[in-house]
Amino acid sequence: MGCFQALEVLKIASGKQPSYRQQLLMFDAQEARFRTIKLRPKQAGCAVCGEAPTITALQDYEGFCGSAATDKCRRLCLLPEEQRISVQEYKAILDKEAPHILLDVRPPVEVDICHLPFSLNIPLASLEDRKAQHLQQLKEKIKERKQQTDQATDLPVYVICKLGNDSQKAVQILQKMSGAELESVIVKDIRGGLMAWAHKIDQSFPQY
Repeated sequence: MGCFQALEVLKIASGKQPSYRQQLLMFDAQEARFRTIKLRPKQAGCAVCGEAPTITALQDYEGFCGSAATDKCRRLCLLPEEQRISVQEYKAILDKEAPHILLDVRPPVEVDICHLPFSLNIPLASLEDRKAQHLQQLKEKIKERKQQTDQATDLPVYVICKLGNDSQKAVQILQKMSGAELESVIVKDIRGGLMAWAHKIDQSFPQY
């Protein structure tokens, strides 16, 4: 079909009449058959191609939808640099076996696809809603880790998600909870999330 389209362009470019003017060529690959459908001519009142068109430019998709076409992959920047660490820095923390908690704030359905085995999963939505069950789970984890390490200083909590967007939101929530609803902790975001981990640390880590 691409060759047919290119041939029609060449005909038009060379000043010849196209073969499929006001026709739609269709190809049935299963039956190896071609058919054409006659298209109606221009309508005088058409808003695009009529005598007095009112639509003369492409639609602003993002303005029309109220969101970017790539909003799922947009990288947010909600935190200052001192509240974020790279995946390389986190790998160094693991290698040193420094006491900490890794908090994965993705939904359970995403955690089931892949996760770091030493992470604790509490979805961002649970933190936003202050769900008692999950907050209690986090409190117990902080207490357990502090008892294991005899650590008197604030325990670091590193937050991770898929791309590093939801984790920043979670850091903001946990910072407000630190010292009030939770024991005092140091909360930081892991920049780039698990996709950065897959690209820069462990290339065998599943990506989705």
